Amino acid sequence: MKTKPHFALHASLKCRTSYKTFNTFIGFLLLFFSTNVLSATVQQIKSIQHAAEQHVLNTVDAPRGGKVSAVAADIDRRVYATQCPQPLQTSSSSHNGSASHITVLVECAADNWKLYVPVKLTLRVPMVTAATSLARGQIITSQNISISMEDMLRFRRQSFSVPDMLFGAKVKRSLQVGDVITQNDVCIICRNDTVIIHAGSGGMSITTKGTALSDGILGEQIKVKNNKSNRIIDAKVSGVGKVLVQF
Repeated sequence: MKTKPHFALHASLKCRTSYKTFNTFIGFLLLFFSTNVLSATVQQIKSIQHAAEQHVLNTVDAPRGGKVSAVAADIDRRVYATQCPQPLQTSSSSHNGSASHITVLVECAADNWKLYVPVKLTLRVPMVTAATSLARGQIITSQNISISMEDMLRFRRQSFSVPDMLFGAKVKRSLQVGDVITQNDVCIICRNDTVIIHAGSGGMSITTKGTALSDGILGEQIKVKNNKSNRIIDAKVSGVGKVLVQF
C-alpha cells in the first residue's frame, strides 16, 4: 500500500489554511463595506426623512383656516446613502387634493444615489363635531355642537365648518361626543317640513311657504310643493328650512 508523500500532505494543509484565511479576509471586507459604506447612518436617515417632509410642506397648500402636517415613513438603514456634500434634491408628482400619501423622490446628485420616500399627509381644518350625545330625531342647538380640528382627507366635503349652518337641523342617526357631523347625519330640510321658498329672477324676488317632499342637504335639489298654488317645483336647499328657486 502506497502512502502519501509528506511534502504533498504539507502542501495540502497549507493550501487549506490559505483558503480559510482568504475566506476570512473576504468576509471581513464584506462586513466592513456593508456596515460602513452601504448602510445609512441614523443622521443620514433623519436628513432624508426631513427633506421629504419639507418638500410636502412646501408644495401642498394649507386649506383655509387649516394646517398641513407631514410624516415620512420609516427607512431601512440598509439602503445606500451618504452624507451628501450638497443640499438634497426632492421632487414628486402633483398632489391631487385627495391623496393622504405622497411619494417623494430624494436624491443626491453629487454621490449618485436616490431614494423614494412615502410621506403621510394630514390636512386639518375646522369641523363641526358633537359636543353632546345626539339621538335620532333631535333638533341641533348651539349647546350640542362645537368646532374641532379634523383631517379633511378623511371626511372630504361632507362635513360642516360653520356651526350656524346646523342650528335647527334634525339628526338622522345617533351621534356620540366628538363625532364629526356630516351631511348624511342630518337633514337640513326633512320630508314634510314647512319651508320658505325664495324665488328670484332679474332683480325680482318672491317669498312664499311650501312643504318639502323629501329630505335634503345643503345644495341638493329636492321636490317642494308650493302651499299656495299646490304646484310641485324643484328647489335647491339653501339653509335650515330654506330653499331657493331660480327662473
